[in-house]
Amino acid sequence: MSTCTTVSRDLDEPMPGTAATATTWLLLEQPGPWGARALTSSHLDPSLGRALESAAQGTGVRVALIRRPGPHADFGTSPLRQVYAAHTVPGGVWLHGARTDDPGRLLDLDFAALGRGDHRTFGTALGGTPHTGDPLALVCTNGKRDRCCALLGRPLAAELAASGADGVWEVTHLGGHRFSPTVLVLPYGYAYGRAQAHSVKEVLRGAREGRIVVDGCRGSSAWERPAQAAELAVRRATGEYAAEALTVVRTQGEAPRWEVTVAHVDGRHWRVVVARGASLPPRPESCGAAVLGSPARMDVVAVRELRPAVLVG
Repeated sequence: MSTCTTVSRDLDEPMPGTAATATTWLLLEQPGPWGARALTSSHLDPSLGRALESAAQGTGVRVALIRRPGPHADFGTSPLRQVYAAHTVPGGVWLHGARTDDPGRLLDLDFAALGRGDHRTFGTALGGTPHTGDPLALVCTNGKRDRCCALLGRPLAAELAASGADGVWEVTHLGGHRFSPTVLVLPYGYAYGRAQAHSVKEVLRGAREGRIVVDGCRGSSAWERPAQAAELAVRRATGEYAAEALTVVRTQGEAPRWEVTVAHVDGRHWRVVVARGASLPPRPESCGAAVLGSPARMDVVAVRELRPAVLVG
């Protein structure tokens, strides 16, 4: 029986423009099993999970649970939990970490400030410091959301951890089950699909060097999906892979067609036309889906460098 992942791969479904969107990621270590809605169906107090979901709503912050690769029983584990926050918008990228024995302290965070990229609330609430270690590789392994995430994600996370790769965590949900194994790399916030251990190691190597790997990339979570596809298209067209060299300054239009303006730190600009299409033939968007669907795809129609006089238009 085919899975959503094998069907997507066999149909060569494009991945650019499919990353989850979040200007800031807030990650809480929670050992043990996870349910489909992990914040309220794990060994985390469900009332705390609901409160975190409510606090994050509309702020640009996405809350997820993480755990170390390996067995998932949480009996006898340390009461100290690792917490990370990462802001992904170019020009203000940061990653902070802390440890706490009281996950409820996350409710002391100013979520609106976190979403804007203000890291001070993290230190005030949790006493955290800038993360000076390796970048983080978050591998989606939540089989309760989709079995492909467990069948493909857990072996990938285990292989990476066994190989000595630092910063590897399992995470509850990154979206796009059909692209499993899916990986998010912080602090820059680029997501990857159909990942393999050797490709993730190259992505981590690039992140340590301040460089973005575009092969297998779904896009940056800092941007909405049309802009994700546009930014990746400019990277491919120009060969610019420096992590914070490009930013999205404007997205005009509405579905099914947008014009996205991408800027370089050196002053250059590009206008990218992106059109929303439907992936055909219909296919399972998730192994648990009762009906077939035609997932939206972001097709780049044109990439044009703008002259300075055009920028006022």
